[in-house]
Amino acid sequence: MVKILTVVGARPQFIKAATISRLLKKLPDVTEIIVHTGQHFDNNMSEIFFSEMDIPFPDYNLNISSLSHGAMTGRMLEGIENIISNEKPDWILIYGDTNSTLAAAIAGSKLGVKIAHVEAGLRSYNMSMPEEQNRIITDRLSTLLFCPTAQSVDNLVREGYREFSCEIIQSGDVMYDAAIFYQERSSQPKWFHAFKDISEFHVATIHREENTEDPNRLAQIVLALNEIHKTTPVILPLHPRTKKMLETMNLKLDFHVVEPVGYLDMVYLLKNCKFVFSDSGGVQKESYFFKKQCFVLRDDTEWVELINHGINKLVGADFHEIVSAVGDSSTDIDFDKQFYGDGNSAKLIVSTLLGHKSNI
Repeated sequence: MVKILTVVGARPQFIKAATISRLLKKLPDVTEIIVHTGQHFDNNMSEIFFSEMDIPFPDYNLNISSLSHGAMTGRMLEGIENIISNEKPDWILIYGDTNSTLAAAIAGSKLGVKIAHVEAGLRSYNMSMPEEQNRIITDRLSTLLFCPTAQSVDNLVREGYREFSCEIIQSGDVMYDAAIFYQERSSQPKWFHAFKDISEFHVATIHREENTEDPNRLAQIVLALNEIHKTTPVILPLHPRTKKMLETMNLKLDFHVVEPVGYLDMVYLLKNCKFVFSDSGGVQKESYFFKKQCFVLRDDTEWVELINHGINKLVGADFHEIVSAVGDSSTDIDFDKQFYGDGNSAKLIVSTLLGHKSNI
């Protein structure tokens, strides 16, 4: 019997975990224990993902959120360490670059448990980003490094990982697996009926600290979306962190704001929108999966292949860059390049974890 401890805490991690959990629960010789750190505490940003994606609800919920980086990571580290000591897993399976990811990596490493990092090797080379710090430390502590792209493999090779006691595997991206599997389950959400007169719309998401904690950047983004909304409606599922800052700044939003949405509702929006404006790493890729151009509300990105091939565009938090991007958008974009694998990433990851290559 193989025991796998999966640690999740944020929206993209729930999506990634779903693709692998669906396979693990079919295997009689595998036990998966799911730990939810509570990093995303809003119901629409956590529990709904487990129910609508048909994966087991967490065995543990640490309910740790709304703290500083140090306090949050420290409390997660303590909680995960206790669970590891009680459960004695063979593997710790972690995703992405959140504080939950970092805490699980440190806890597992100190207790001598093997760590498998899904979405390893990504780099924005912006060390002021908490996510970049989390990625680098997590990769260094991991035994299996599942890289979603050729670029992420190259990043690790350049950093000397071939000399470390770990295995680098180009697995493809499990979020692409999820997009393929769940798009057939997606339908127009009931709340969208309020927009029944809209024939065309854009989707926006804003949640990264570099934007939400900087009043000038957030104001520039909001003003740009207000301007774009005059021509084509903009729909923004509002992240709790962003909502709090907007209320503090008393910014006027002329575009459409909705509550945070689950994965299936987001898939519907991405499938049916015209353009995407986002600072989310996950949404940058999901836009590509559904053949939509994303204007990235950041100064850099870890998904460089989408920028280098002219698919997405970095617009930062500059009013004029964001507004002009719509007019400068290209209609001649190749969305068929297989940057992220062929949709079988989860199978490869599970096979590797179990030490064989049998069909799953």
